[in-house]
Amino acid sequence: MDPQVFPTPQGHTEDADGSADRRHLWKRFPAFHSFQYRDFRWLWLGTATSFMAITMQQITRGWLILRLTDDSPFALSLVMMAFAMPLTFASLLGGVLADRVARRQMIIMSQSGNAIMTFLLATLDITGLIHFWHLIVIGFVNGTLAAFNMPSRQSIISDIVPGKDLMNAISLSSAGMNLSRVAGPALAGLLIIYLDTARVFYLIGCVYAASVFFTAMIRTARPPAGSNGKGVAADILDGFKYAKGDPTLLGLVIMCLVPALFGFPYIALVPAWAREALNAQADGLGLLMMAMGIGSLTGALILASIRQLKRRGAFLVANGFAWGLSVVIFSRCLSYSSALPSLFLVGLMSAVFMSLNMTLMQLYSSDEMRGRIMSMAMMTFGIMPLSAVPFGAIAESIGTAASLEIGGLLLCLFATVFFFAYPKFHKVA
Repeated sequence: MDPQVFPTPQGHTEDADGSADRRHLWKRFPAFHSFQYRDFRWLWLGTATSFMAITMQQITRGWLILRLTDDSPFALSLVMMAFAMPLTFASLLGGVLADRVARRQMIIMSQSGNAIMTFLLATLDITGLIHFWHLIVIGFVNGTLAAFNMPSRQSIISDIVPGKDLMNAISLSSAGMNLSRVAGPALAGLLIIYLDTARVFYLIGCVYAASVFFTAMIRTARPPAGSNGKGVAADILDGFKYAKGDPTLLGLVIMCLVPALFGFPYIALVPAWAREALNAQADGLGLLMMAMGIGSLTGALILASIRQLKRRGAFLVANGFAWGLSVVIFSRCLSYSSALPSLFLVGLMSAVFMSLNMTLMQLYSSDEMRGRIMSMAMMTFGIMPLSAVPFGAIAESIGTAASLEIGGLLLCLFATVFFFAYPKFHKVA
């Protein structure tokens, strides 16, 4: 056994040197409690850099698409769809692999694939050989790799930290992602001005490589279950049967998937709303998106600071209602002075909702099924851009503000119906 690592009673690992001092230090800062675990610190760095690369790539790729297609918004939506569709459906396969294969290795392999694809895109760009169809294909590959990556990345948190710290750890991971959402686009936009898209893509490839290095430093490795003799389709079906057979898990899956249909389309509609309501330019839009990102970061840190949260099921449903209400309030804003705090609130509510839902899904699923359960949650990341399509059509017909209001009201309605139709969920601890 490595002399620097020893197993804790929960089966997790901590540093042998100075671990008592570190635990005492983190007690002073409860929001960062899970950083006492060495492997979680490396996982957090790997997750934060991974999402930094993703957000930087979104901005850089979007700029390249507009350059190649004479500013076509339809072209942007096509590449987004190419990324979202495999993420929606291949995540189920990713969940099976997260239960069969070592999760650390799955993260490393998928992130390495992203680095390779980004370096390829950079090379095509800098040599002038890039065509629009390249972006469609690479977007599809990126979406597929994300579908393999994300169930393992979420599931491995339970392998690293004990259950009592799981909500804190997942909230800190969400905070790292939201910090990347704030910093990544701004950094990419600045670098494009001075470097051009190709060199920024090379830099993004290096960020992906850094994420691989950080993940490789993780020592905790729970043995994978391996093949049980069943096919992949049978394993996916078993995952759905397992979720259906557990009322708590079924409620959590519903609470994860349905709000994505009504709660997240606002992200895609904010640019159109900003133009209609405020006649915003690029700087104004950046300010609005930053307010939303800061709200998400704040929400994740608030949840990370809470050591004991009782009746988490009831709190989750109430938070879903508050999320919908905040979207309704935002849709009625007519100035920056009201829109900025409203978007801050929307980001905060959505971050608390998603972090808490992810926590409960991990706590209430078994080790051998956790990857498949998390893959159902990861489907929401693919559903988000797909769900924006009907709300975009509504916005074209009756206005973006009205479309946003409808989405928020539907989310409030769903939370209300779920609260009364599923009374047992109130007692979820």
